[in-house]
Amino acid sequence: MEVNKFWSRLFGICGIIGGLTLFSGDMLFYYDPVNSNLYENMGNASDSRIISSTITALIAAWLYVLGCIHVFQAFKSTKPIVKNLVLICFVAISIAYGVVHAAFVAIATSSKLAIENNLNLNQSVSLAVEANNILRLIVYPIFGLLSFLFITQVWKKRTLYPRWIILFYPLILFLLEDFICKNLSGSISIIVCGGYLNLILIIFFTASSIALWNKND
Repeated sequence: MEVNKFWSRLFGICGIIGGLTLFSGDMLFYYDPVNSNLYENMGNASDSRIISSTITALIAAWLYVLGCIHVFQAFKSTKPIVKNLVLICFVAISIAYGVVHAAFVAIATSSKLAIENNLNLNQSVSLAVEANNILRLIVYPIFGLLSFLFITQVWKKRTLYPRWIILFYPLILFLLEDFICKNLSGSISIIVCGGYLNLILIIFFTASSIALWNKND
């Protein structure tokens, strides 16, 4: 699968837009300028916000998958098994982003029912949260394999990427998530921590687009 410079740039931009789309979905679920409790914010969100947020999951997943083609082009000089595994892993993770976000509707509706009926909020959302966490756990080994392939191939200069792209690859920021979020509070905490996983992909696809802007002829 070969694409020219125009399409490579366009697919990179699709990845950025996918991140912005799902980040907006995060804010529809969570954002409240005066409350930093995610469950309470979801419980107080309007029905239209919850439905709109769920829709962003599907649109963003499509855009993220197109962004995967952009990354695949950077690996076109690597061995077939490597570039194909990178593509498969990236696509699997992109789809998982959409699925996991859409699954948050169960947490949101559970929160709404708990608040409307004066039920214990944490107990009401516990099953939905557990199911969502299991979905995430399934993705982690795929992310681990992708990280190994991405970092080793880039470091050995077998791709079109410069080595500095490793600094913007999601692994580093993913590992720093707990540290960063523990040191934030208020509305900035909701914005950064509520949309964290999409923010790190926005950063990656932006850096990737810059790195590859003139690399695919």
